[in-house]
This record gives sequence, C-alpha cells and structure tokens, in this order.
Amino acid sequence: MLHNFSSFIDKNHQALGLPITDAQIAEMESHAEDIDFAVAAEEERKLRHDVMAHVHTFAHCCPTAAPIIHLGATSCYVGDNTDLIALRDGFNILLPKLARVIDRLANFAEEYADLPTLGFTHFHCLTLMSKVHKVRKCLHLICTDIRLLANLKEIEEPFKEQIGSSAMPYKRNPMRAERCCSLARHLIALMADPLQTASVQWLERTLDDSANRRISLPESFLTADIVLSTLQNITEGLVVYPKVIERDIHNELPFMATENIIMAIVKAGGNRQECHEKICVLSQESAAVVKQEGGDNDLLARIQRDPYFAPILGQLDALLDPKTFIGRAPQQVQHVQSDHR
Repeated sequence: MLHNFSSFIDKNHQALGLPITDAQIAEMESHAEDIDFAVAAEEERKLRHDVMAHVHTFAHCCPTAAPIIHLGATSCYVGDNTDLIALRDGFNILLPKLARVIDRLANFAEEYADLPTLGFTHFHCLTLMSKVHKVRKCLHLICTDIRLLANLKEIEEPFKEQIGSSAMPYKRNPMRAERCCSLARHLIALMADPLQTASVQWLERTLDDSANRRISLPESFLTADIVLSTLQNITEGLVVYPKVIERDIHNELPFMATENIIMAIVKAGGNRQECHEKICVLSQESAAVVKQEGGDNDLLARIQRDPYFAPILGQLDALLDPKTFIGRAPQQVQHVQSDHR
C-alpha cells in the first residue's frame, strides 16, 4: 500500500514543480508489488515505527528514488487511506449479506403477515420487519425475539442433528440466535473504541489511536460478517408452529379482549365504569384459577354466565376473533417490502 501511495503522491509532487524525475517514479512503479516483509520486520524492530520501516524497505528496492520516497508526507497518509480502502472493501462484503437477510425476512413476513400472535409490546414476532427496516437497530434485538419465541415453542430456528444441551438431551436451544446475540454484544462493545479514541485526541491527532483502530476496525467487520451470515442461515429455515400460537392465543385472548367487550357493552347502552368493575372481578377470579389451580382461562365462560353481559353474547365470537387484533400488521409488511424491493 505504501509503495502505491508513494508513486501516486510523488507524481503529484512532480506536477507541482518539485525536483522528482520520471526515472524515480518509474522505478517506484516497477517495484510497487515487491515487498520484502522479512526486511520490513527487521527495520521495524530497529526503528520501532511501522511506516518508516516500509519506507526504508522500499528504498532498498528503489535506490534512485530513495531520496524522495515519503517526501513531505506523514504516516497518516498511508494509514488513513488504507483504512478507507479497508472500510470500502468491508462494506462491499457486508452490504450484500445484509440485503440477503432483509430479503429472507421479507419472505418470512409475507408468508405470516396475517397470522395472529400474542404481542406484549416488543414481544411480538411480526415486529421483526419493522426492526430491519431501521437498520440502525441492532441485530441483537431480532435474535432475542427469536429466542423468546423459541422458548414459547411458537417458532424454531433450523435444527438438524445438533445437541441442544450436554445435560438435557430434550432441549432444542436456538443456538444460532444465541450465538448472534453473543457476537452482536461484542460488536456493540467495539463501537465504543473509536468513540472514546476520538474524544481524547490532542488538538489535531495523537498516535494513541493507531493500535486501537487496527484491532477495532477489522474486528468490527469480521464480527458483523459472521453475525449476518448466521442470521441469514436462521432466516432461511425459520419454522413456525401455528397450532402452538393458537393455543397461546386461546389462553390469553379473553384477557386481551376485555376492552372490546367493554366498548360493546357501552354501545349496547351500558355504563363503562360499571362494566369495567364487573370484568375486573371476573378477570381476577379467572386469573386465580390459572395461577393458583393450574387450570385453563375460564374468563369467557364466566362472562357468558353473567346476566349483565346478555346484550352482547351474540357478539362474543366476533369480539374475540384473533384476526381483529392484528391491526395494520399485513399492511406494514407490504409497506416495508415495497421500500426494499
């Protein structure tokens, strides 16, 4: 890299009128790829300066150009430009992988866009696409959702002839999602390196950034690369279990539908506060059956037995239809897909 930059800069110096000959430039260009790393290592051992070690090494190959190599330059013109090239090449690797992950998630979301699932604020599978739509959100959040849903047995990552636990052979841990979370946390931690380094530079710049960025920059790209590759593997084989989701909805939907029931009573001429109090009592009784007795959620049966709710009994099936609770999820999926395709 130094060799190519040297010949490039010296051409510009020559154009500005500095005493640099065509022969010197030609000599550098002819040896641009001749790097004796053993000599460079020995020079660095003596000089304790990596760029100057390569300047001396290049000078051995180019005795005619030796006097003007690195003329009027600093080490930063090598290091900083090298970083830019590495960043460019790194993003050229990462961006297609990110696009493939978005595509796989889009396909998944399209297939299950209108499948009702339980959602407790962020604990909701179909919010995955909205998270990917804002790429600045960390992939950790997506894989955490997958792990949570796998714990409920509503969804499962690809699983084939693997051991989920050394002690519990029945377990099918979401190992890929767990790995992504682990590495994503490492990537988040790496982001602090350049921020802290930039905050303590003296006036223009000091050399205490060099060793740090040589670790943090490549580590960041390597970590992001494997996280995206693993997430692609996950999204290409996600398995959804609608029957489990239906069971979970059946257990919770009566509680979630209470607001709809209150609104229906009000439309039928009832008093909201009175209805709220009655449902509160019935809900607590039903919750006690679930929590203390390990029984099923019988709130719906209690409502059906209470004469107060007689005016709306014929509406209960419609009020508890899970598809009425998914809001604009299908339209949101279509909107996100239209933005990315």
